[in-house]
Amino acid sequence: MSPDLWMILAFAGLLIAGVPVAFSLALAGAVGIVSGLSPDMLATLGTNTYNSIAKYPLIAIPLFIMTGLIFERAGVALRLVRFAQALIGPRHGGLALVAVLVCMIMGGMSGSGPADAAAVAMVMLPSMTKAGYPRPFSATLIAASASTAILIPPSVALILYSIVVPGVDLRALFAAGLFPGILAGLALLVPALLVSKRYGWEGGAPVEGAEPPKVGESFKQALPALFAPVLILGGLRSGLFTPTEAAVVAVAYGALVGLFLTREIRLRDLWTLLGEAAVISGVVMLIIALAGIFAWAGTMLGTFRHLAEWIIGLSDSGVLLLILIMLAVLVAGMLLDAISIYLIMMPILIPVMQHFGWNPVWFGILLAMNIAIGQFTPPVAVNLMVTTEIAKIRLEQTVGWALLFVLAMASALALVAIFPQIALWLPGVLGYNV
Repeated sequence: MSPDLWMILAFAGLLIAGVPVAFSLALAGAVGIVSGLSPDMLATLGTNTYNSIAKYPLIAIPLFIMTGLIFERAGVALRLVRFAQALIGPRHGGLALVAVLVCMIMGGMSGSGPADAAAVAMVMLPSMTKAGYPRPFSATLIAASASTAILIPPSVALILYSIVVPGVDLRALFAAGLFPGILAGLALLVPALLVSKRYGWEGGAPVEGAEPPKVGESFKQALPALFAPVLILGGLRSGLFTPTEAAVVAVAYGALVGLFLTREIRLRDLWTLLGEAAVISGVVMLIIALAGIFAWAGTMLGTFRHLAEWIIGLSDSGVLLLILIMLAVLVAGMLLDAISIYLIMMPILIPVMQHFGWNPVWFGILLAMNIAIGQFTPPVAVNLMVTTEIAKIRLEQTVGWALLFVLAMASALALVAIFPQIALWLPGVLGYNV
């Protein structure tokens, strides 16, 4: 049996056995090195793990994770919810509309779907339940809406994609994700409003059981949160700071908002938040570091090249192969996190992308949209696991609603695939290299 096959079978077997993805990648890479190269080459393991994370742009990942934690603790979600309620007012599906809008805005701060889902679910689920929305529906809608965080900048997944794929401008990726992210949110909103009207679910009930908030007052309270995406994207566009520096600015701004404006964070809380961010970032960096072993072994053995040639040989039709790749990524998104998917699949897909001349920025957004769908599609559905835990319901109770929202977001994905300019127009206008 060839070393390529040994490595792939080892990785699949370890995953099936329940070994964490990071260690599955490292051990499978070691199997490939021993079977196809030389046991002496195991001495390169330390160098490969270090080289995988010794990249300056990766500094942005823990910083944006810290940003999301700060804004979550600072009470930003509650203020955004009250402002959205004041704008929308009582109506059928009003709270569903509020949930989608707030998830999208929060996604522009955290870049993380699970963090977004947790922050919004804590605020929205009690009021949606009081207004007559079934908890499975509410939990699924919030989980699906929070998945747009992977598209709306800043996105941790897009940061990693820009590192894995050579020559891709992260600023162009951030700009390209904006309209597809909004489109995905609108696609989720359509069935949510239709279902709400069909069953007569009333929205607009105040979160805390008080009178509906006034627009002017709630806008003042929400203004610091609304300014955060403007600060990040405006700074990037103006050239005032790089994406990595933008992450530093976002952390500093979030700390100022929590300490002095909302006053829901104390100095001692920042130490706790630093610890939480370090733990989450450590998991992410461990996956990236150990995936370096797998990537190096796959490159040296030619495994990725052989798989890419096999995919290209399946059909001469780029459209058919794109559909097959999207289906494969969707299945992977149902089982793995975005970071693992990029690290495992991109070495294989880059040659395919280059063979058919697909725009790497557009292709990256398609992958992100597909992975976003996987974040609320059982059996794993990381966002859905968060919201169902908060709602105190079983995951299987949400399957029907999840399928509805999968179809809705899949329609948005199809539009971006058919009309690439939905993603590429904005970075082109801003003068980024696409």
